[in-house]
Amino acid sequence: MKKDQMLTRRRVLLAGAAAMAAAGTADLFLTGRTDTVPARPGGAPAAGPGARAAVNSSAFRLRPLIGDGPPRALPARTPVRHEPILRMPGTGRRMLLTFDDGPDPAYTPHILDTLAKYDVRATFFVCGEMAEWNGYLLARMADEGHVVGNHTWSHPRLTELSRAQIRSEMERTSEAIAKGYGEHPRWFRAPYGAWNRAAFQLGAEMGMEPLAWTVDSLDWTTPGTRTIIDRIERGAAPGVVVLSHDAGGDRSQSVNALRGYLPWLLDKGYHLTVPERPYG
Repeated sequence: MKKDQMLTRRRVLLAGAAAMAAAGTADLFLTGRTDTVPARPGGAPAAGPGARAAVNSSAFRLRPLIGDGPPRALPARTPVRHEPILRMPGTGRRMLLTFDDGPDPAYTPHILDTLAKYDVRATFFVCGEMAEWNGYLLARMADEGHVVGNHTWSHPRLTELSRAQIRSEMERTSEAIAKGYGEHPRWFRAPYGAWNRAAFQLGAEMGMEPLAWTVDSLDWTTPGTRTIIDRIERGAAPGVVVLSHDAGGDRSQSVNALRGYLPWLLDKGYHLTVPERPYG
């Protein structure tokens, strides 16, 4: 009989202790209190009748559950598109000038000089193997407000590669851009305009939007400076994305053409800018 009474008393005590512990935990969740003892200089706890007992160190692990401020916004996911962006959305006489295949130390500096002369920003879709050797040009692009995009490592036709090969081409280039430019690219362009499902999916996974073009200067065919100028001036319109090249061959015609059509576009009231996110 005495043994049963002792067991009953023990159960009551244990139940009371559990209830008190639960109440203390709930108080931490609801109020975020830690009830720690104010510390003296040097880390010693304060003494005196007003000092409160320190809470067990496990209480601090509960604080992140209630947070110390407003929740952080999660970064927006890049949508997986089924076709590339061809032109700029919105209103106004805005255009994009884009240059592929560089950076090339023989031609890219001249293009940057002309853009700087007219205080214009452009977008450069660079190849990783070129970016790795000419990182100082990426640094200059960053300093002067230009946008740098991913144009793969070795400029292959993506439709002829496996998914793993496409990923390697894109990832290596993004890393080279981050090293020279200071941040990972947010735009991607498939060489030859040869897009496929894997390129769209992998680009989105890496946080990049696919940007193609509206007007092709065909400067890579070296048709003559005047022909390049005429093609771009005839194709000029609000929202247009112009494709030119600053590497991949003799680009002296492209350099000279920019000096001709850029002031003409500005005189016609076009605002030559860079792409922004989110994009349409």
